This record gives sequence, C-alpha cells and structure tokens, in this order.
Amino acid sequence: MNTYLNPPRSLWAEICRRPAFDLSALYATVQPIMEAVRTCGDEALLELEARFDHCQLTSLAVSEEAMRSAEAEIDATLAQSIQLAADNIRCFHAAQCFQPIRVQTTTGVTAWQRSVPIERVGLYVPGGTAPLLSTVLMLAIPAQVAGCKQVVLCTPPSPQGRVHPAIRYAATLCGIHNIYMCGGAGAIAAMAYGTPTVPKVDKIFGPGNQYVMAAKQLASLSDVAIDMPAGPSEVLVVADASARPDFVAADLLSQAEHGPDSQVVLLATDEALMHAVAAEVERQLAQLSRRDIATKALDASSLVFLPSLDDALALAEAYAPEHLILALSHPHAAAERITRAGSVFLGHYACESAGDYASGTNHTLPTRGYAAAYSGLSLDSFCRKMTLQELTADGVRTIGPAVCAMAHAEQLSAHAQAMQLRLDTLPA
Repeated sequence: MNTYLNPPRSLWAEICRRPAFDLSALYATVQPIMEAVRTCGDEALLELEARFDHCQLTSLAVSEEAMRSAEAEIDATLAQSIQLAADNIRCFHAAQCFQPIRVQTTTGVTAWQRSVPIERVGLYVPGGTAPLLSTVLMLAIPAQVAGCKQVVLCTPPSPQGRVHPAIRYAATLCGIHNIYMCGGAGAIAAMAYGTPTVPKVDKIFGPGNQYVMAAKQLASLSDVAIDMPAGPSEVLVVADASARPDFVAADLLSQAEHGPDSQVVLLATDEALMHAVAAEVERQLAQLSRRDIATKALDASSLVFLPSLDDALALAEAYAPEHLILALSHPHAAAERITRAGSVFLGHYACESAGDYASGTNHTLPTRGYAAAYSGLSLDSFCRKMTLQELTADGVRTIGPAVCAMAHAEQLSAHAQAMQLRLDTLPA
C-alpha cells in the first residue's frame, strides 16, 4: 500500500485518484458485445457464455425444478442467515414508503404528487469469482416492496451450467421466478434490448466490474435507465487512537478482496495506529482465500497519517467514498460533518460487512467519487414520482394572466393561447 505521512493538500488529489480505466478501450470492448446481443439475441448470449464463462448452455432460463430445489442444496444455517438479512432489509426499505403530498399552491390551483412503481426492472447479480447472493436481496427486496410487476434477474452460471443455489434460494425468497444465466456486458444488453428469452426492462440495477459499468452506461444512451454508475468497490476508514488495528485491517481487506480493481484507504490520526494497521494487513492477508486478488487491490490503495481529524474528514469528503467507516471514539459528531459518502458506518463495531449483508441498509452504492452526486439504492430507485394538478375557474383567474405574459415573453404564442381561451370563457 502507498504510505503518506501528513501529506500536504497538494497531494490529496493523488490520494483520491482511483485505479485508471481506459474508457475508450472499455467501450470498444463492450460495444460489439452489446450489438451482437441486440442483433442476434439468445444465440449471441449462448456464444458469450461459452467464450467468457466456459459454459455450454442449451437454455438461458433457470428451470422451475432448479428453483424449487435451491433450499435443499444449501445448509440450514445459511438459509436462516439469508432469511434474517431479508427481514432486516425489508424492514428498512418498507420504512421508506413515500407519503403523498397535496397542496393548494394558490387560489383555485391544487398540485399533488404520487409514487408509482417502475413496471419492468432488471437485476444484475455478479457471480464470477464469488456468487453475490446478498446482492439478490439488496436488489429484489426493494423491487418487491415497491410493487414492480416484472422482475428479471441475470447472473453468470458456473462452468457446469448452474446458478449457485444460494442465489436461487434468495431469489425465491424475494418472489423472483425469472432467472437467466448470462453475465457481463451481454446480460446488460439482454435486459436493455430484450431477446426471445430475456425480457426487455425499463431500468437496470446492480453492481459489477468495469465492463458491466461500461455496458450500463452505454445502455443508458438507449431507451433504458440505470441505477447509478457503480463500478469496483471501495472503502475509506477514518480512525483515531481508539481504533483496534485488527478491526481496521479486516475492514480494509474486506473490500480489497472484492476484485483487483477495488481500492481501500485508511486515514489515521495516530501514526502508531497506521503502522499497526499496516502490520495487521500483512498478517491477515496471508490467511485470506482471495489473497491474490486482495494483494492486487492493495497496490492501488493507501495508508495516510493526518494528525488533524479536521483534515482527515476533509480528505474523506474530497474522496467521496462508496463506504465510509468512522472508527473513532466520537463517531456521531464526525458523521454530522459528512455529506459525500454512499453509506457511513459509525464506531468500532459497525463493520462494512454488516451493511453488505444484514443490517438492513442497501449495499448497492455509488463508487469512484459519484457519492458526491448520487444516492445509494433505496425504495425510491424502483419508483417514479408523478405530479398532478387541477385548476378551477378561480385558478384560471389567479394564474392565467401570468401564464399568458410569460408565454408571450418566450414567444410561445400557442402556450399563451391555451390559457387565454380559458380566460375568455370566464365571466368578468
């Protein structure tokens, strides 16, 4: 990991820099894949699965029998854990239900707003190096709570042509019956354009690697929406002398093991703690099953000593992390000063893993600094807000002259006429 000792602000941009992506090269790789799916449909998807996932499929759809057998294929402890996580996620997202707004803005004019679910949503669940069963819950439960009519789930299969049973079980738990075995840019294209097997959707959700991120961005230029420009995972930890080095090291490694293009950052206000964390990272890294992946991620990651908590929080704000852990003796005061983060974890017990799985908050979050402008996934992500309005004759009298004056000022005479005709029908 790169180490910085009380770096001047001129170096902060360097610390905030994410692993570089050649976007033009990414798009050049992804675009032909998406075009093949657009033009050749299922045939292209089957070929892509053979090429990238080394899987010879005869059908893209997961069978009903495979869905029914999922619970019997996982152990009871895991099934109970998934159920516990699902309950907490449902509890938190159900509490976000929209409260309708109705207001009389002026005499005779009433405006209101209501929420309607997005009808067709597509969920992408990565499953390459690790089957992300938790992502099923994070995407499917808010879709279910929102009332989306059609929910499509795409995930890459194993080389044996099967979807991990925990993913199938979690999907069944969330009322999803349409699972399709396709991954990467091909899966995004299938949901964006539709194929004979995979239905076209209105909005695509889900995390993924840089190719999935690029595919989602390209798809959004067509007639499909996406949740956010989420790419490789990241965490930033702000820690003071009260933090436990082993806790902090574990938090850093929990994100580093996601993928070689992930990034982790420690901002320590105590230099001894920083060095202790560095030693713990090396010790724990040697024990990880995914240590090769984590090691590559650590190459682009940083340990930073900043003696001032004010500076540490300011740098955290500049970084705008996907996950922010405040491993501080007084985390609540610090959290009040944070405005740019996907999800914030307070204190020494709130490890990021809790949010990834079972605390109830959503783990689909903006990365690469997009937390400065984007929210993480929530119930709102699966809904649309519609405004409605009604004018009485008094409303026409109240705002009609202003509407006409403004329309004429913009040289939009038809706009003015639409209101003037109504004004003319009213008694003086």
